[in-house]
Amino acid sequence: MARPLRIEYSGAFYHITSRGNEQKDIFKSKKDREKFISYLESASVRYGAVIHAYCLMSNHYHLIIETPNGNLSQIMKHINSSYTTYYNIKRKRSGHLLQGRYKAILIDGDAYATELSRYIHLNPIRAGIVSVPEEYPWMSYRFYIGEKAPDWLTTGFTLEYFSKDIEIAKVKYKLFVHDLINQVYQSPLLETVASTILGCPEFVRATQERHLKSRKADRDLPALRELTGRQSLNDIVEVVKNVFSNNERLATKAGVHLCHRYSGAKLKDIGALFLLTESGVTSASKRFEKSIKDDNILKEILMRIREDLGM
Repeated sequence: MARPLRIEYSGAFYHITSRGNEQKDIFKSKKDREKFISYLESASVRYGAVIHAYCLMSNHYHLIIETPNGNLSQIMKHINSSYTTYYNIKRKRSGHLLQGRYKAILIDGDAYATELSRYIHLNPIRAGIVSVPEEYPWMSYRFYIGEKAPDWLTTGFTLEYFSKDIEIAKVKYKLFVHDLINQVYQSPLLETVASTILGCPEFVRATQERHLKSRKADRDLPALRELTGRQSLNDIVEVVKNVFSNNERLATKAGVHLCHRYSGAKLKDIGALFLLTESGVTSASKRFEKSIKDDNILKEILMRIREDLGM
């Protein structure tokens, strides 16, 4: 398994997942779950971790963590190692409990905090464990809609997007989550770039500029190669025009989408190239992506374009 790319800096937000080895359960009792939650608390107290959301399923868990001190590795070592030690001692076993390395996706907290918290809090619904999230006790949802949150759990950052009045925010957040119960919807994590960063093109570009340019020693990491080897807007447009030489309209649509999704360029720069507003770029890209959902031939062509461009 390829070593994952870790991007750590002060104030970073992450979506974290870790699964049981061989997909086996890592939580088998109420005590197990309580113990894991106690390590979330100690990670907050000892290492300054800001826990925004969590959900403990039977064989994996989800977290949204902010790291004011830029110390994600230290935080996750504490959580995973402490819990593994507890679990192994309790059950008189040895060896790995978790499957490989934890997965950490750097996220634009301002843009994705609400969507990701909803995605996390709907996990037990998607798994068919409960019919409404209020029925599942092993996640942070109940603290978002009514119960007083423990000191180590931060709900205000997300709730403030709904209202400055905390009680109104809780009501609106509950409606926000319930709106997708029994609905088919796309996971926000599908928009992750290089399996590492979730954010708008500007966020991806800023991350590249500030935190990846100097990491030449890590060029063996596939995610880093993908993020640092991005093509220019003109290169993308040129390749797309050659592929769709007989259909200028389709070339434009595909060009907008590929530039928006994969270039990491600013929206205003993409808009200037295609004579669109910044919001127009985003809308056009999403419309094109939706329109080709069932067009396997066009999707294969786009995949070949991405391979040719090293995306």
